[in-house]
Amino acid sequence: MKKLSTLYEGFPDIMINDIKINSKEVKNGDLFVCIKGVNTDRHDYICDAIKNGAVCIVASKKINVNVPVIYVRDTNEELINLCQKFYDYHPNDLKIIGVTGTNGKTTVASIIQNLIGKDSGYLGTNGIICSNFNEKIRNTTPDADKLYKYFKRFKDSGCKIISMETSSEAFLRGRLKNLEFDIGILTNITEDHLNIHKTVENYANCKKELFKQVKNSGYCILNRDDKYYDEFNKICHSKVLTYGKKNSDLKIININESINKTEIILRYQNIEYDITSPLIGEFNVYNLCAAILSLLALNYDIKDIIARIKNIKIPCGRMEFLDFGQKYNIILDYAHTPDAFKNIYHALNKIKTGKIITVTGSAGGREHEKRPLMGKIVLDNSNYCIFTMDDPRNEDVNDIINKLVSETNKVNYERIIDRKKAIYKALDMAMDNDIVLIAGKGDDQYMAINDEYLPYSDRKIIQTYFN
Repeated sequence: MKKLSTLYEGFPDIMINDIKINSKEVKNGDLFVCIKGVNTDRHDYICDAIKNGAVCIVASKKINVNVPVIYVRDTNEELINLCQKFYDYHPNDLKIIGVTGTNGKTTVASIIQNLIGKDSGYLGTNGIICSNFNEKIRNTTPDADKLYKYFKRFKDSGCKIISMETSSEAFLRGRLKNLEFDIGILTNITEDHLNIHKTVENYANCKKELFKQVKNSGYCILNRDDKYYDEFNKICHSKVLTYGKKNSDLKIININESINKTEIILRYQNIEYDITSPLIGEFNVYNLCAAILSLLALNYDIKDIIARIKNIKIPCGRMEFLDFGQKYNIILDYAHTPDAFKNIYHALNKIKTGKIITVTGSAGGREHEKRPLMGKIVLDNSNYCIFTMDDPRNEDVNDIINKLVSETNKVNYERIIDRKKAIYKALDMAMDNDIVLIAGKGDDQYMAINDEYLPYSDRKIIQTYFN
């Protein structure tokens, strides 16, 4: 809480409880900022905000209301400045590690927090996590009104380092403007979110913003094997560290995969290190390398880092094996792009001893173009697939599935619209040593149907099957 007069000189001593940009979330004593989105102008919701208790408005258009109004040129930019001031944010309070890329953001950010331990926090798709709290949040990278509130909670809980996912959409919407990063990490770039960015070039350019915002004294950590490496390397103004199979600062020498571990040989500063990781799949070796380099940039000793790797907790819903005492394998994963499925099946085909049964779908209202390729990859690599709903929003699930199977002649599938029934059918089918891959939702706690977010969890559905 702060007095309005301490935020804006010359204004009354009104007590401000919180900063809000969504009129539905406004409570008594809040300040409402009329930011402008691509499709929404929050100036249209001023009356709702005041009705819900807003005691002050920040606007860029002339308005006639019975509460104080602060007029600014750009409400989106003012929101960031205001939140930094309201939540007492200082750049040196926290070391912030930003992770961007098409796939692997959640895993890399989670591994970093795991390896550092109690002095660190995580912010991203799986929520806000530190030693004192573990809560779900809606957006991978929140708007400033929530972001800086979370930063304050982390700081007040004793966190010194935050590993956070930074999405391309967050940079496009300006959510991270003026935020300085101590470390920026690139996992990979493949086609994704083209419904928003229109072209992969636009998509990549948004992700480049992270590296432009890394402090001069900071580090940019890049995947040497990614085809966009040279593009990103050119725009980095701070020290660059690389990982991959090509000649890199942290070079992958050998990978040996099994059903419950991955044995890796890495070379760093001309010394080879043998590592055993609980994370499965070659793609997770890359994710682990990115995390290791971030700790090295923070001056952790490599032997200490390696000693911690065996105790990494697998991020929820990321190539996560679920054990209910069954004689087959259940994997929960967030895969929802062609590249993510390629990586998963590349790993599973190396370790499988039975059939692969997949349950998946595709989100509605976006990225129609990826569906045929994704469906083909799934059917080519599964013995059987059950296509079902996955956040259909306002699209017909059958239309989505029609797209998924439109470029294949395979018939090793069926469609069961109800996701719970689809999961139950796959578990009923599974025999000893089979792999049941349930993909798309990961650890999500909702299903987006029409304009509603309804409570839903793949994990809970699987639990109820065994209970």
